Amino acid sequence: MTVNIKPHLHALCLAYVQERIDACQAAIRAAQESANSETKSSAGDKYETGRAMAQNERDRNAIQLQQAQQLQGELQRINPALLCDTVRPGALVRTSMGTFYLGISAGKLTVEGQDYFAVSAAAPVAAALAGKRVGDSAVFNGKPVRIAAIE
Repeated sequence: MTVNIKPHLHALCLAYVQERIDACQAAIRAAQESANSETKSSAGDKYETGRAMAQNERDRNAIQLQQAQQLQGELQRINPALLCDTVRPGALVRTSMGTFYLGISAGKLTVEGQDYFAVSAAAPVAAALAGKRVGDSAVFNGKPVRIAAIE
């Protein structure tokens, strides 16, 4: 595995979460502006419906913002500079199925032409491998998975 890849993957995960936070904040602002711009019309129900829809949109985005902030907190508790000898949050795990960074579920990340999968510790593949060491095997989706390296 490439030296210093974990900090790079960690930074990509942080950027992914920050993008989600920024998008949620923008959507909340847009929904608030929409609610504020609704004008009272002769059909009062239309005004109230528009404001209620904007409020619902704002509430939905506020929940997504809170979830993204929780992910950010989880990432901030991980020190990517620490080497791991077991599969746990912060570990970079090369397996017979692919290479996984245990942090948050951010999907496939490509660094220097190599694909990595950012998964949360609660992801099924991470749960199957949790606590294992290099050379250990686990079963995931009915298939054996062998751990070749852990950083």
